[in-house]
Amino acid sequence: MRPIRLPGPIIGRRSSAEVFEGGIYGAIKRVVVIGNGFSGAENQCIGLVRALGLLGRHSLYRVRRPRGGINEWLHWLPVSLHKKVDYIIRQICSYSQFQMEARGNKMVPFSVEKTGLSNVLEADAKQIAMLARNTFEKDGPLLVVASGRDTISVASSIKRLATENVFVVQIQHPRSRLNRFDLVITPHHDCYPLTPHAQKQIPWFLRRLITPRKPPDRHVVLTVGALHLADSAALRSAASVWHDDLAPLAKPLLVVNIGGPTSSCQYGVDLAKQLTAMLQNVIWSCGSIRISFSRRTPEKVSKILLKEFSTNPKVYIWDGEGPNPHMGHLAWADAFVITADSVSMLSEACATGKPVYVIGAERCTWKFSDFQESLQERGVVRPFTGKEDISESWSYPPLNDTADAASQVIKALAERGWTIRT
Repeated sequence: MRPIRLPGPIIGRRSSAEVFEGGIYGAIKRVVVIGNGFSGAENQCIGLVRALGLLGRHSLYRVRRPRGGINEWLHWLPVSLHKKVDYIIRQICSYSQFQMEARGNKMVPFSVEKTGLSNVLEADAKQIAMLARNTFEKDGPLLVVASGRDTISVASSIKRLATENVFVVQIQHPRSRLNRFDLVITPHHDCYPLTPHAQKQIPWFLRRLITPRKPPDRHVVLTVGALHLADSAALRSAASVWHDDLAPLAKPLLVVNIGGPTSSCQYGVDLAKQLTAMLQNVIWSCGSIRISFSRRTPEKVSKILLKEFSTNPKVYIWDGEGPNPHMGHLAWADAFVITADSVSMLSEACATGKPVYVIGAERCTWKFSDFQESLQERGVVRPFTGKEDISESWSYPPLNDTADAASQVIKALAERGWTIRT
């Protein structure tokens, strides 16, 4: 009788959780991030990856829409259809005849986008799904994290094509058919259209187009605000990097972050003048003020603040040149004033536990008004009135959305028998 040969030891170090919960292939060690080219959406993905301990093990792919000229009017189309329309335009219109620059308000029928992002791969669902299937036995399951409306079709296709090999997380509400994803992470205000108050504002024949069709189910993780990169470790690092620039500034340091008008939060020079007057009223209580504009800030808005404060020795205005001080500001500020249009900037500031004042919240409509109300109800923000004494601090339990969402991802993975190897 031949002796029974017992299985030899598994090569490499594997935890009992890997063997007994998910098998030897149950540990996630790599991530595919699918972005849309906008930092607000992509930073949410990277923030989640960081919170999961997988930063540096991710690959970034992008869903790219045609841009420039008439394409700026076609963003309402699904990405695939938009690309087909763009292809037809390119075939019909010769490059040499229709390539032109925008002058004044004249619409450009066609132009070429120069993004400088040639090192970022185009998101192809079939290729990513094939990668997940072909490398599953060697590298284990693939975590896919996507954010934004344009990424929905790609992320859901990856899930369909490689169901047994991937775990797909979609950030921001896809509105319908949540079973296309393993998990959806979205702010609570994305579900505002389901409320009775919101339903009264929508004609019945439009509701299927602009609202989530069902209340959140087990696939959905609700957050207060947006996910982001500003966790405690990142802020400690930023405090060190920006120490020489920001530590010597007189205290208290008030950081003013100005975004730009949106369809749901409209403003212009009127808000800029209001903000200028309010800052003049509180400047006596500030040791220093640092003002930053975003890429969305209209020039007419920035000019008003530049004219008023550029010669004030207490005020520094970042002109967009050199390293972006945003993370340093989050780390070193004693208080913030932030325009109401930016969910991302507010979410980051509210993660610090420091006083956050909002200007323009009364101009927000629809679900963004609901977001502002939720922040005020939690006590993490206050309206900026221009009557504040910035030296008087107040605090609150910081928003911890990114870490909380990461915990829910880990929990959902465990239900599937998978773990994360950091």
